[in-house]
Amino acid sequence: MTEHTHKQFDTELEKIRTGVLQMGGLVETQVANALEGLKTGNTALLERVIEGDHRINLLEVEIDEECNQIIAKRQPAAVDLRLVMTVIKAIADLERIGDEAKKIAKAGKRLHSGDHTFSMRIDLSHATGLVLDMLRSALDSFARADITNWTAITKQDEDVDANFKGTMRQLITFMMEDPRTISSSLEVLFIAKAIERIGDHAKNVAEYVVFLVQGRDVRYAKSVAAEAGNSKT
Repeated sequence: MTEHTHKQFDTELEKIRTGVLQMGGLVETQVANALEGLKTGNTALLERVIEGDHRINLLEVEIDEECNQIIAKRQPAAVDLRLVMTVIKAIADLERIGDEAKKIAKAGKRLHSGDHTFSMRIDLSHATGLVLDMLRSALDSFARADITNWTAITKQDEDVDANFKGTMRQLITFMMEDPRTISSSLEVLFIAKAIERIGDHAKNVAEYVVFLVQGRDVRYAKSVAAEAGNSKT
C-alpha cells in the first residue's frame, strides 16, 4: 500500500513538472509569434497570439490546482516541497510572459493597421534574441534540474536591461526631432518594455531552479551582497 502511494505521488509530481514544460513551450511559441508578427506585419499571426493567451491562463490555473492538491493530500517535504513551490512560482512568471507576448501582439496590430505602412526604425532583434534564448535556457534548466545556465542568464538579463535603456534614448530623440513620430514611438517603447519584462520573468524562472536544486533563494543575492559590502565601509 505504501509503495503504491509512493508511485502515485511520483506520478503527481511528474505531472506538474511536465505541465511547466508544456506551459513553457506554449509561452515560447507565443513570444516568438508576437515578435515575428511585429517584424513582418502579419496581423493574422498577431491576432492568433492574442486569442491564444487564454490557453496559457487556463494551464496556470490547472497546474496551480494540482499543486494545491499535492500539498493538501501528500504534505510534501524537502526536495518534493521545493519542487511544488518552484512549479507554483514558475507558472506565475510564465503566465506573465504570456501577457507580455499578448501586449506586443496588440501593439503590433495597432502599428500595422494604420493608413501608412509602418517601418520599424529601431532594431529590437538583439533584445528579442536574448530574451528568447533566456526563456529556452531557463526551461531547459528546469527540465534537467541543472543550474549551470543561471550565471549566463543573469548576464543576458543585464544586457537586455542596457539595450532597453538605449532604445528608450533613441525613441526620445526621434520624438523630439519629429513630433509626428510620437504615437508610433510610444508604441515601440511599450513593446521594448514588454521585451525587457520577458527577460526579467525568464531570469526569475532560472532563479527558482537554483532554489529547487540547492534550496537557496538567489533572487536578491546581488543586492544583499552589495548592501553587506557597503555596511563594512
